Amino acid sequence: METQQLEASDVARLIVELASDRLAFDIVMLDLRGLASFTDYFVIMSADSSRLIQALEEDLRSSLKEAKLSLHRREGTAASGWVLLDFSDVIVHIFAPEEREFFGLERLWARAPQVVRIL
Repeated sequence: METQQLEASDVARLIVELASDRLAFDIVMLDLRGLASFTDYFVIMSADSSRLIQALEEDLRSSLKEAKLSLHRREGTAASGWVLLDFSDVIVHIFAPEEREFFGLERLWARAPQVVRIL
């Protein structure tokens, strides 16, 4: 029996849902199709502490592993205020508010449609 592969948009929406359930805030899903060749979606979120950044990372990794999605690359640390989780078609950025403002991904990718925004 074949396992059904989730579409990138479904994976991104799952990440948004999981993050929202786990105290992330200002969650944005950007559609990068047609703008970037390296991924289809960014999911960007904020967390108030390094402890919450770490908890979000662990929860997302665990939940997506259960959904049979593999993590291709991980960068950053909770202590630095930024963690990137690369699931190929979806890249997750977990930021502390100050680092999110500094990196300004929404400004850099302003042409990308916002599919979802949860404040």
